[in-house]
Amino acid sequence: MSERVVVVTGGSRGLGADLVRSFLDSGDKVATCSRSISPFLEKLLADESVASRLYYSAVDVADRAAAESFVREVYGHWGGIDVLVNNAGVARDGVLGLTSADDVDTVIDLNLKGSIFVTKATVRKMLAAGAGGRIVNVSSVVGLTGYQGLSVYSATKAGLDGMTRSLARELGPRGITVNSVAPGYLSTELSHGLTANQLEQICRRTPLGRLGSPSDVSAAVQFLTSESASFITGHVMVVDGGLTA
Repeated sequence: MSERVVVVTGGSRGLGADLVRSFLDSGDKVATCSRSISPFLEKLLADESVASRLYYSAVDVADRAAAESFVREVYGHWGGIDVLVNNAGVARDGVLGLTSADDVDTVIDLNLKGSIFVTKATVRKMLAAGAGGRIVNVSSVVGLTGYQGLSVYSATKAGLDGMTRSLARELGPRGITVNSVAPGYLSTELSHGLTANQLEQICRRTPLGRLGSPSDVSAAVQFLTSESASFITGHVMVVDGGLTA
């Protein structure tokens, strides 16, 4: 496969950082954004072996104008986007009745609206180029099954899966596939709000007996953006160790 231009939102840490590293290791050019740079990205940008294939911009994709500007920057820098991975996200724990309006806005604006803004800007460019493309939305098993204390987060992830299915129908005739990857509970920052008892309970209920790792999910994203998955679209691929089986 020839060198591709891949956009990963929220690539500063956790799963996003693993996705950035995975695509760089595959020989792709990677553009990523986050609200602030991380030591992980600073180290990569200082590495001469990969720095020429990595583009970073400090962007809050919940800001529509900033999200659209980032997509234009990537096109100006590399002339196209072949793959978009909507990974940027945030969780706020707590029962809905006690959740602040600000927390509701924060989660919806970043997880759902931010992904919509970036996808809309990217799709316009992909359609104009006429060369097809791959879009993967990082959702979650809680968007399929729910989880106590994560109702707003669950709503945004279910929304991403709905967008996946609809866009697959819209864009399929133009050679653009759209899929979701729904991770189970991962050993990343997003799981740190769970108590030790909750994490232990999740592991007990998971047939494979552990939390997932970012690399488990990155492998699924790599597959869905590959030629091997060229006839897969509108699909939600669950990567949860059998938790929802």
